[in-house]
Parts: sequence; structure tokens; C-alpha cells
Amino acid sequence: MKTFIQATEIWAPARDRSVLEFHAGLFGPHHAFRAATQKMCFGYDEGLPGKAWASRHPIILNDLQNPLFRRRDAARNAELTCGIAIPVFAGDILLAVLVFLCSDDEEHVGAIELWHNDPALSAEMDRVDGYFGIAESFQWVAQHTPIARGVGLPGSAWQSGMPEIMNDPGYATRFVRRDGSRNLGIHKALGLPSPYEDGQNYVIAFLSALGTPIARRFEIWAPNDTGTALHFQSGQCDSETDLEQDYEGAAFERGIGLLGTIWQTGMPAVDEFIASEGSAVGASALKAGLSSMAAVPLLDAGRVKAVVAMYF
Repeated sequence: MKTFIQATEIWAPARDRSVLEFHAGLFGPHHAFRAATQKMCFGYDEGLPGKAWASRHPIILNDLQNPLFRRRDAARNAELTCGIAIPVFAGDILLAVLVFLCSDDEEHVGAIELWHNDPALSAEMDRVDGYFGIAESFQWVAQHTPIARGVGLPGSAWQSGMPEIMNDPGYATRFVRRDGSRNLGIHKALGLPSPYEDGQNYVIAFLSALGTPIARRFEIWAPNDTGTALHFQSGQCDSETDLEQDYEGAAFERGIGLLGTIWQTGMPAVDEFIASEGSAVGASALKAGLSSMAAVPLLDAGRVKAVVAMYF
């Protein structure tokens, strides 16, 4: 199954913090694009990763032929069309920028949205950017539907300050646009807060259709009450794997496994062969036929309070 996300990149500050350097990535069959990427670096406010660094919030680029994107020829040859950059900060210190690059076609259904609230201007959250593929009517509704705190997927993630997964949003009473979602076949959604610009509230919404999923599985992991281990909180898998059963009793200490390493370092990470990891995560991925994973932490006051994993 072809996922909407086709490439994942992690950019991290150089030792002198003057530029962002390539740190890791998943590129699937896009070998030429990988080769073009690994040689690059980005200054502050330069290119898609540098723009996310400077703005301190996610940036969606609907067209990779935009001059902001410095690898336009490579993207066109790889048929990559849009991207989103997600910065991760510990206080004022940038840890990394995670970039998802996507490919679509005339059959693609789904959306990536960026929602924003400025408390000085409004008590609601508005969609400020997004990519919607062929779902033009759904885009119009999103653009004209402010979201109150605690309402819908963006409002729920805004209120809780935590990632939120919604299964079958077309039938969920708390999903504001459920009629349009049901008509488009959107069957899972992920809301990811971005709390790094002081005084501003941002949420990224990933809306995934069964035929062309954003990713094939979403998971949320969070520390337990004592802060001694990372535990599975919720998830959704296209293979209908029973994740509660797979992860019953599973726990990751700091620095143990990919998820435990992310918890310890606060750095996003990727694994091209996650199914080979000798853990409950690897076993579950292998059973579901999933090969690779990208994961991003959510930090609060410099501490990781959740890790979101996406599988491809």
C-alpha cells in the first residue's frame, strides 16, 4: 500500500548551531532524492527546515516547486509534491526539525492541516494552512469552520496539550466535520500539538483515508505517573491489529529501544527496519507487515511528555 508520506527527514543543528545538517531519514525507493538530501544544510530561516526553525511552529509547503524548497528538481523527479516541517524545541534550544515529504495523485484522499489560535485575537482555533489533495469541498469547510477549545480533533489536542488519535472520525460525534469525513472515507486522524512558540497554540491534524493512508499506523506512548517507563496509550493500525493486546505489559525505560531513546534524548528518530527490533514494538510491526517507523516527541518545559510513532 502506498502511503501519502513518502520520505521522512530529520535535520539537527551542527555542533556550532549555525546550520541544520542532515541527521537521518527514510526515503523508500527515492534513492536519488536521498543522495541530493544528504549533502545539504540549512541556515536559520532558510529552506523548509530553516523556516520551521525560525518560526518555532510547523510549516506546510503545498508545492515543492516553491522557491523556498531548494531541492525542486530532485523533488519533481521523485514525484514528491508537498511537505510539512515540524520543529522540536527544549525551551529555547532547537533539538531537531522533522520533515515529512508527500506524494499524491488524482486518487489521493486525505489531508494535513495546520490549526492556530492566538489568545490575544480569538478564543477559537482557525485553519491557517493545509494540503487536501482532491478533497476541495472538505478544504472549504475547514477554512470556514473555527474550532473551539475542546471541540473536534484540533480543539481536543489544544485542550489536552497531548496528541490525540480519533478512529472513524466520520462517525465520531466530537468530530465537527464528520459528514465530509465520512463521504471521503477518512478512517483515522491524528492531532499533534506544537507548543514551542510562546503564547501561541498550534495543532497539526493528519486525516488519513483507508486507500491512501497518511501512514499505516499511528501510536501514542507516554511516561507513567512515576516517570520510570514509557507505556502505550492509544493507537490505530490499518491491519486491525489489536494494539492493546500486543503491548500489554510493554514498557520502555529511558535509552532502551527506539522509543526509550527518543524519551531520553528528546530527538525525533527513524528506523528503516523497526520490525527487527527485539521488543514488543518490533514484534507487533512484524506481525502487521510494517517495516519502517518515524517517531516525534512532544516536549513540555524541556521534558518529553509523549512520543508519537508513525509506521509505513
